[in-house]
Amino acid sequence: MNRPPLTAKGAARLREELNRLKTEERPRIVQAIAEAREHGDLKENAEYHAAREQQGFCEGRIQELEGILSSAQIIDVEAAGAANPGKVVFGATVTLEELESGETIAYQVVGDVEADISQRRIAVSSPVARALIGKAEGDVATVQAPGGIREYEIIEVRYS
Repeated sequence: MNRPPLTAKGAARLREELNRLKTEERPRIVQAIAEAREHGDLKENAEYHAAREQQGFCEGRIQELEGILSSAQIIDVEAAGAANPGKVVFGATVTLEELESGETIAYQVVGDVEADISQRRIAVSSPVARALIGKAEGDVATVQAPGGIREYEIIEVRYS
């Protein structure tokens, strides 16, 4: 069975979303369906059909989250970092400097289901993360990007 890796913080975020869907969204949608039914004929009731569609999306996401959380392998980032001090491992936050431009950026290496580039969380399966895993502070990682090869120096590795 495939056990997707998750950080403890990532698992907590998914549990929060699951709780919100079950305690806030689901009752709101049920109420919207009840109100739409009161308007009469369901065949031509756009509010009813929209609420039913929302319900389908909500229930699908609830099932997805429950499946992920029930099979996930939760990894303690601090313990993984203590076992490999200074090395890039799953869950580590890595500060990089692009050698060509001198630009610095920080990413956290996380599981595929919790990756969110807008929050600077990259999937462990991404080309950048694969190039970083196992490297240490001061090492240079070469990444094959769509725009060509990019080189990054690892400035700092944190486990939090």
